[in-house]
Amino acid sequence: MSQPGLGCAKLTEKGLAAKSMKLNRLKLINFKNYLELNIDFTEGINCILGKNGMGKTNLLDAIHYISMTRSAINSVDQQNIAHGQPFFAINTELDNKGEARKVNCYFEKGKKKIIKVDGKEVEKLSNHIGTVPCVLITPDDTDIIREGGEFRRKFFDSVLSQYNKEYMTLLINMNRLLKQRNSFLKNNEGNLKIDKQLLDIYDESLIPIFRKVSKIRKEFIEGFIPFFNNNYQLIFEGAESPDIHYKSDILEEHFENEFKNALQKDIIMQRTSMGAHKDDYIFRLNGRPIKKFGSQGQQKSFIIALKLAEYDYLKSQIGFEPLLLLDDIFDKLDDQRIEHLVELLSDQARFHQIFITDAREERSRAFFKDIVGVSFQKIEDGDLLSPA
Repeated sequence: MSQPGLGCAKLTEKGLAAKSMKLNRLKLINFKNYLELNIDFTEGINCILGKNGMGKTNLLDAIHYISMTRSAINSVDQQNIAHGQPFFAINTELDNKGEARKVNCYFEKGKKKIIKVDGKEVEKLSNHIGTVPCVLITPDDTDIIREGGEFRRKFFDSVLSQYNKEYMTLLINMNRLLKQRNSFLKNNEGNLKIDKQLLDIYDESLIPIFRKVSKIRKEFIEGFIPFFNNNYQLIFEGAESPDIHYKSDILEEHFENEFKNALQKDIIMQRTSMGAHKDDYIFRLNGRPIKKFGSQGQQKSFIIALKLAEYDYLKSQIGFEPLLLLDDIFDKLDDQRIEHLVELLSDQARFHQIFITDAREERSRAFFKDIVGVSFQKIEDGDLLSPA
């Protein structure tokens, strides 16, 4: 069997030279079901154990907040405050490439969200993304396969945004202009006698952004696919052939004419029907769409490979290991697949710090019993039990 991660390490010398990021301590106040929690973490694998509904996922979501400035579960900040409380706070102590760092997140009802790095407030939340890069795998990630293109765009946009500031800026500007154009179309209420001069102003700004966004996406996916293929073969040692195809009409020669010809359709539908916000990524296995023909196990293997490829790709771009968050990763996997996945994750040369949640304590203790560098902590009703 191939050594875990060996193929990805060969893909880039930059990845081999990566320095490490480590989350040392997490303190939560009034965050979801945590009124107050102080928890320390170690290098290697941190197993967070506890029955369903105890707060394991919420703990990982707090780390995601520090990384991406938002919840991975509930995008409404106010709904992440503990019931009956006026605010929440997430405080962390990290070791970032050998330097001690503190990253804090504070949100109070009716006020703006504040992110501070080493005591200094971040002016724009988007500028913070990439400071504490992370990769999160959850049971709901199969929606990336099963649901519409917006789920796949959101996933790949998140990967790109963690290392490419130019792309993030383009994405923010594109979404702002699209919102304005769509609002104008909606207010027009389908009337074909529309102020086309104002639409031309939107279009003159949007079309160049569409082209830049799609060009970056195309170049990105060409570099990402080798990482993905390598990880899929490590997870599923068989003859299966996975593939990701980027689908976009924007880079076609006649896109601008087609976009302008779609104006009447846009007026009637009251929304922009063409553009980079309609791009998609087609996932295939053995030449057929995995959405239709892939089994549950194949789809989960595909997603895990996709996420581990995200980890390896980000590492190659930023020069150090992101935090790896695995929520209920063993769910619906048979013992053989779990054993193989544990072997992959125990490669300390590849993964510096991993956070794994599991509702079945005996399962994690059994599969990790002979692995060096594994710690166990148990959560119950928003409290840390000691000892685990």
